[in-house]
Amino acid sequence: MTARTVAVVSAGLGQPSSTRLLADRLAAAAVRELGPGTGIRVIDLRDHAHDIVNAMLTGFPSPTLREVIGTVTGADALIAVTPIFNATFSGLFKSFFDVLEPGSLDAMPTVIAATGGSARHSLALEYAVRPMFAYLRAAVVPTAVFAASEDWAGGVESGSELDTRVDRVARELAAVLDGRTRTVAPDPFDEPVPFEEMLAAQRTG
Repeated sequence: MTARTVAVVSAGLGQPSSTRLLADRLAAAAVRELGPGTGIRVIDLRDHAHDIVNAMLTGFPSPTLREVIGTVTGADALIAVTPIFNATFSGLFKSFFDVLEPGSLDAMPTVIAATGGSARHSLALEYAVRPMFAYLRAAVVPTAVFAASEDWAGGVESGSELDTRVDRVARELAAVLDGRTRTVAPDPFDEPVPFEEMLAAQRTG
């Protein structure tokens, strides 16, 4: 079996953060389902916040951010985890996916997950996070995972409700990957349009 690579995007702001804890738990479950050869690439967006904002302002990612974007778009699957602020995903989480090129997540097998202070915020996964990835045309698995503060109280015991959801979503991700071959969209920055050509197009337009 060909080893797969899973990109894990965590938008937690603290260090450590419950968002990263959930991301790591989902990654470990994915490895259990996909096999020990699975490559996990964890990206903490807090480490790239300035580059993400600059890319939004200029339209061009820095070399470091371009490498991060390549890790995400070139992976076989994506696990995306955000904290819930003011009843929706974090601004940092949204901004990162805003700087991706259109089509770069087409058919990407994706797990969505979130953390928040209480379970009443869990619906944000369905009315905010899932629609965003549907717009990006990612192949989001049916189960979404939400972890509230009480899920971490005293640690997470095997067999807990959170543990059950994490295992279920990992099985769904494995099922999608086993039945699908993904074609990665070409990186538009690999063959940039020369400035003279863009300028000529502006003049003739």
